[in-house]
Amino acid sequence: MTVQTHPAATRAFARAFLNIVDGRLVEAQGGAVLDVIGPSDGAVLTQMPRSAAADIDRAVAAARTAFEEGPWGRMTATERGRLLCKLGEAILANHEDLSMLESIDTGKPAKQGKADITAAARYFEFYGTSADKVHGETIPFLNGYTVAVVRDPHGVTGHIVPWNYPAQIFGRSVAASLACGNTCVVKPAEDACLSLIRICELALEVGFPPGVLNLVTGLGEEAGAALSSHRGIDFISFTGSPEVGTLIQAAAAKNHIGCTLELGGKSPQVVFRDADFDAAVPTLVNAIIQNGGQTCSAGSRMLIERPAYDELVERVAERFRTVRVGAWDMDLDCGPMITPGQKTRVEDFVARARADGIPVLAEGQLAPNLPPNGYYVSPTLFGPVPRSNRLACDEVFGPVLSAIPFDDEADAIRLANGTDFGLVAGVWSRDAKRSMRVARAMRCGQVFVNGYGAGGGIELPFGGVKKSGHGREKGFEALYEFSASKTIVISHG
Repeated sequence: MTVQTHPAATRAFARAFLNIVDGRLVEAQGGAVLDVIGPSDGAVLTQMPRSAAADIDRAVAAARTAFEEGPWGRMTATERGRLLCKLGEAILANHEDLSMLESIDTGKPAKQGKADITAAARYFEFYGTSADKVHGETIPFLNGYTVAVVRDPHGVTGHIVPWNYPAQIFGRSVAASLACGNTCVVKPAEDACLSLIRICELALEVGFPPGVLNLVTGLGEEAGAALSSHRGIDFISFTGSPEVGTLIQAAAAKNHIGCTLELGGKSPQVVFRDADFDAAVPTLVNAIIQNGGQTCSAGSRMLIERPAYDELVERVAERFRTVRVGAWDMDLDCGPMITPGQKTRVEDFVARARADGIPVLAEGQLAPNLPPNGYYVSPTLFGPVPRSNRLACDEVFGPVLSAIPFDDEADAIRLANGTDFGLVAGVWSRDAKRSMRVARAMRCGQVFVNGYGAGGGIELPFGGVKKSGHGREKGFEALYEFSASKTIVISHG
């Protein structure tokens, strides 16, 4: 495999990026490769294997052997947890290189890459210390019987990880699965996966047995499809688009296995006239520009009580105009979109909204002297956006914020719940009773009151309803997703 180096990260790229199967670094069996493109400048960073069904077969077989015959299945939960914690420590010890890989590969500003690697380490710490705390229960039953409910691992779990937060989403699904005693096969997104390859290498270095954690790179329609439909997989975790999520769920159904799907959102931030605007404004802006808006939980709809609409949108617009977009190493507010296709998608949304006559209230600034081949777009604030407009209903997955007025509490709830999605919501009000009423009425998986997001939210169960998917990751609840209850009924007279 020919590997090119990147002038900003010679150390990080002066090595090959390969599949990790059964404890070994291997190329795709057919020898095919894919270029890895840096979105900040469109340059080829390196190459990775373009794996196919045969490579997935090999990885699943290794995971099955490790689960059924290797030392992993005989380890106590405490021993598994110690290995997970060691991996978390190794991630922190390699924080600089991993952060650089994450930012160059995704284009996100350096400070965001650093935060993502810190969060990835925290997932392994959290689930490492939780591994021996998944307790069973006993059930009162008939006289002469004792009934115990225990939790068993599924077996071999498949993980299809997206490109927007590779390290974080890898951590939240893989660490929880491993803590339960499963073995894993990971297919990362072809658009960004370099940090994951290095983390899997670190897992081997700290003592994970061969076959416990396998990673196979490639295209979604090739390696991803092979993994999601593989009859040797016992459970699937997928984060990505609703369209691909439908295919994943159909493939899982054919094999009669479960899946966790996190599929995106059109998350509302409901701002009442009595809200603390000084606290709300920076959060409202950050919730749409973080990671260039390429975030499933992005606060993309700003719903404002009508008497406060003019004041709040002007304050948000003022801040929006200061948002700066640049290459990852400029470490500004926003980086580029991940691919030319994603850039075009966002630009099309903006062009359509302009053509529909929706006013542009503010735009962010592209930094001077940007690399000419990077995938940059200007963050844009629109308003008022008609409720039925595509911009108010469909996921843009870019730094585009819609401002929409509402009349009263009931109207706010109808508007907030009025899309096909239901992932996250924000409620801003000094009225505690109203905040709780509205939070309880939101049809979504998470609601933040007078805030939005929580530093990764490792401990907080996360997932959606409706078109945003089903199942929960993060927090202790993820451990129940990656295990199954077994009822043991003992007759002893």
